[in-house]
Amino acid sequence: MARPVLHDSVLRGRLLTVTAELVDRDGPARFSLRQVAAAAGTSTTAVYSLFGGKAELLSAVLDSAFESFGESQRAAAGGGLASLGVAYREWALAHPAMYRLMFGGALAAVAGCTPDPGVAEDAMAPLRDAVAAGQSAGSLRAAPVEVVAVAIWGQVHGLVSLELAGMSPDDADWGTAYRAALEAVGRAWAP
Repeated sequence: MARPVLHDSVLRGRLLTVTAELVDRDGPARFSLRQVAAAAGTSTTAVYSLFGGKAELLSAVLDSAFESFGESQRAAAGGGLASLGVAYREWALAHPAMYRLMFGGALAAVAGCTPDPGVAEDAMAPLRDAVAAGQSAGSLRAAPVEVVAVAIWGQVHGLVSLELAGMSPDDADWGTAYRAALEAVGRAWAP
């Protein structure tokens, strides 16, 4: 008789989410695999079985975050730059801990934490593709695609990061500000 699968993809996903939340809250040096296992309702054996150790778990968190982010960007790609911008903010607000870990640099100093650079690169491909398509269609001015993509990303990223950090007056309407910024970005790169 075959042995039942004890550590499935649902548990793996739960461990990744819990890890992101704990590291976001406490920092990478202050969390333990024991904490992760307890918060996910499993054992440290499951963590080791699925990931191998702390550095591998943290690498998997980053890879998973970029994969999820990339999926949201690919799903929005048909709507062009504005849709990508909306999807960027929606994903970040739905996954704030993962967003901060992806772009905050907290995991860069963790020894052995080596996320797959191709996963992050793939997640940003829809933005580069939309810029190239806009330039080909004549709706975006000519400039190196990578320059335009990074400039647009920086604007979107800056607003989302400020929103997640709560850096605003009490009466700020982030949705309105974000839409205005997306419109301004579009005008800035118009031919």
